[in-house]
Amino acid sequence: MTSTVRRTFSSLRVRNYRLFFVGQCISLSGTWIQRVAQAWLVLELTGSGTAVGLVTALQFVPLLVLAPIGGVVADRMNKRRLLVLTQGLASLSAASLGAVVLSGVVELWMVYVLAFILGIAGSIDNPTRQTFVLEMVGRGQLTNALALNSSLVNAARVVGPAIAGLLIVTVGIGWCFAINAASYLAVIAALYMMRADELESTPIQPRRPGQLREGFRYVRATPAVLTPILMMAVAGTFAYEYQVVLPLVARFTFDGDAQTFTTMTSAMGVGAVAGGLYTASRHNRPAITLARIAAVFGVVQVLAALAPNLIVALVALVALGAMGVSFIALGNSTLQLTAAPEMRGRVMGLWAVAFLGTTPFGAPVMGWIGEQIGPRWALGFGGVAVLLSAVVGWRGLVMVDEMARSGEPGR
Repeated sequence: MTSTVRRTFSSLRVRNYRLFFVGQCISLSGTWIQRVAQAWLVLELTGSGTAVGLVTALQFVPLLVLAPIGGVVADRMNKRRLLVLTQGLASLSAASLGAVVLSGVVELWMVYVLAFILGIAGSIDNPTRQTFVLEMVGRGQLTNALALNSSLVNAARVVGPAIAGLLIVTVGIGWCFAINAASYLAVIAALYMMRADELESTPIQPRRPGQLREGFRYVRATPAVLTPILMMAVAGTFAYEYQVVLPLVARFTFDGDAQTFTTMTSAMGVGAVAGGLYTASRHNRPAITLARIAAVFGVVQVLAALAPNLIVALVALVALGAMGVSFIALGNSTLQLTAAPEMRGRVMGLWAVAFLGTTPFGAPVMGWIGEQIGPRWALGFGGVAVLLSAVVGWRGLVMVDEMARSGEPGR
């Protein structure tokens, strides 16, 4: 048992990553507070599932366009300094939303604009932050660190929505955004406290024309990188739209309220924490394990859509959270361990597009399906899409696994 625990948390022995982890503990809780509050604010302003999907889409439109450029920037610049800038911009966006809500002047267009600004910060932050994990812990601890970080994201999914639900019914939605604005300062402090000489920094790429096109060509010509990205694109478009679908399931399928929604979100978070910790404790072959997890992920989401009552749905959401976080951690690890170092930022920029940048397409579509056809249909459709991607991508992931075992680089 002791050796398992030590293996599960091994990357936390690295001081720089430990600082980053603590900062993320605070910041990610704030992020989930805002996500729940934003979805519920739009639902209160409009009563429309499509509007909830639209504001979510606006937050991720910049990722679709700018994340590949963000990957180029991540390859060109010092990642620690770049993260300070992106975290500061995200804090300013959250603070502005809190101000208009608390002052009672909030209108729907304001929520749309500030969500879009937050997306601009995220389009650079995401590929930079993903590749910065490797610089903090090295190749040997990468899968462990990514799995722990995924567990942390989803522990925040438990804590954040619970706090959000309490704040919404006591002091109001506005304070959710103010608290999130303050939470970004924890990450900025952690970044300043790190020891630069202990980072395994990737050589900064010199600025030259055509670097964005070069990244696209590399991914297209490298099946070991292309397959996980395409699978995530399917999942990101149709499955990971829970902040759009779950409010509809809570309100219209189970006749619930904000607390029902936050309980469902928290159930997924509990499962995700467990799934992330289990992934961190294993010495997985990431690619072949990703193929298996993708298939189970799709099946579990279909079962969640078929749940006859709220209790069964909560149990299914726990399992769904575990599968979803394992899929993310293993896909991320597969890409970073396979990609050429000088291309890693650009590869992770396209990963961000696949995971988050597809939301502008998926969120309105899934919101429309949930509103017009039914929330269960929206949830089940996402599960079927993931299952099909697992079937189609299986052979490619087996080839990635064989290449990794032979020591062949992803070029």
